Amino acid sequence: MSTTRTSDLWWKNAVIYCLDVDTYLDWNGDGVGDIDGLANRVDYLAGLGVTCLWLMPFQPSPGRDDGYDITDYYAVDPRLGTLGDFVAFIRTAKDRGLKVIIDLVVNHTSDRHPWFRDSRANPDSPYRDFYVWREEPAEQPNTQPVFPDAEDGIWSKDEKAGMWYLHHFYSHQPDLNIANPEVREEIARIAGFWLQLGVDGFRVDAVPFLLETGGIPGAEDLDPHDLLRDIRSFISRRNGSAVLLGEVNLPPDDLVSYFGEENGNELHMLTNFPIMQAMYLALARRDSKPLADALRALPEIPEDSQWANFVRNHDELTLDQLTAEERSEVFAEFGPEEDMRIFDRGIRRRLPPMLDGHQHWIRLAYSLLFTLPGTPVLFYGEEIGMGENLGVEGRLSVRTPMQWDDGPNAGFSNAKPSRLRRPLVDGEYGPMAVSVKEQRGQVESLLTWMQRAIRRRKEIPEFGWGRPTVLNSDDSSVLAHSCRWEESSVLAIHNFSPEPKVVQVTLGDEARHELPLDDLLEEGTTVRSEDGVVELKLDGYGHRWFRVRRPGRPVAS
Repeated sequence: MSTTRTSDLWWKNAVIYCLDVDTYLDWNGDGVGDIDGLANRVDYLAGLGVTCLWLMPFQPSPGRDDGYDITDYYAVDPRLGTLGDFVAFIRTAKDRGLKVIIDLVVNHTSDRHPWFRDSRANPDSPYRDFYVWREEPAEQPNTQPVFPDAEDGIWSKDEKAGMWYLHHFYSHQPDLNIANPEVREEIARIAGFWLQLGVDGFRVDAVPFLLETGGIPGAEDLDPHDLLRDIRSFISRRNGSAVLLGEVNLPPDDLVSYFGEENGNELHMLTNFPIMQAMYLALARRDSKPLADALRALPEIPEDSQWANFVRNHDELTLDQLTAEERSEVFAEFGPEEDMRIFDRGIRRRLPPMLDGHQHWIRLAYSLLFTLPGTPVLFYGEEIGMGENLGVEGRLSVRTPMQWDDGPNAGFSNAKPSRLRRPLVDGEYGPMAVSVKEQRGQVESLLTWMQRAIRRRKEIPEFGWGRPTVLNSDDSSVLAHSCRWEESSVLAIHNFSPEPKVVQVTLGDEARHELPLDDLLEEGTTVRSEDGVVELKLDGYGHRWFRVRRPGRPVAS
């Protein structure tokens, strides 16, 4: 594969780091994180080893949905900085070799957006058809609101307009009408604006709801996927290496269609919800079978497409693709108290408290993240093992200020605690116990382990580019899988049991003969296969990575 092509598809072997600007670092002392604060942590992020920053929404917003209710797509929230600050940050990030993608939230606006205000006030407004209005709500009994704890349905009546408007999310977030060509042109202008300022792509929010046409008059013959094809074509013309990462929580057979049927002409990357949910079931059972089955069920995807894997994202840890019985198992293990759950489908905790702070178990989960086929995505604070604050409402429990040190306000801000954007985590996962400063320089800290794992992961393109194969082992608690790219193969072995294991793994056709396997985590260590089978020792919750050394190839470094 040519160097030019691999550089164009930089996201195939990236390590993405998601953060919320207003909870990362407050530089001006007002209690809210800002772009200047983020710019002053670019060196930290580059030192961590991540290659791409994903910024959650930072545009002007009333803040009723943590920034996902936008009032101006072409500006920066004044609390966070200015467009000039953003451009300076982009330049700093690029200087350190970091890519930057941002959220593209165009399935809805805030009800305070000028478009909606004009739309509701004047039936002849040019923005009237930017939204979906009806004299009476359409009957859609099978369509439920995204947030059933807050909304009874997907239609609300606006008293000023005297009509009903469509909203799949909160009632203060009216849906945009994607059947309107002017809306599609506006979406392209928004993308073009931020590309011109230097971003490298977009994480597209809640894609299935963006493409939902139910309730839109005259949309029966509309192919909603045309919108994705149009956006893909537009950004590719503006920046040939720009990426579209789509949030699509669907089963595998439905999920794959969002890549596009013609050589991947829609989204470049998709969040891999089926694998994430299967991983938690496997962790709860201490058995690899659910994850092995999910890996086998992944459909083939276009070569120029990619899965995006994650352990934790910024929303609830949804388990909606598991059966009710499976979900109950995960709830019992990782969310036993009612307050730890949300929407009857997910958990609002971070990983370390769910795994009782067990370092080997935590590292097993992140080893899986780095070795499962696709691109790993980290949520800020995961590198130090941050916990959640269940005293914060709903999904925001995992979006607490970054813990930089054990000083006042965890080094996030020098404002009074009452002015902080959100309360800090307290207790055993608070900043007195968990912080960047406390873990820096400690050989055995999670932060140090993460830095080593990220560095090594970037040196193993097979996990990003290769085709996965689940290998046979003689113990169901052990997951063994390989990824082969061109003429190279790597293996990852994970023990989901707390008990040490000696396991035999059948390597398959790619290693029928006695070939050495170079350990990629313990330099200088090599094991040999015999008749295509290798015997390995694993600690409780242990993990090992190997490269199969071909005849005449040098030892892995």
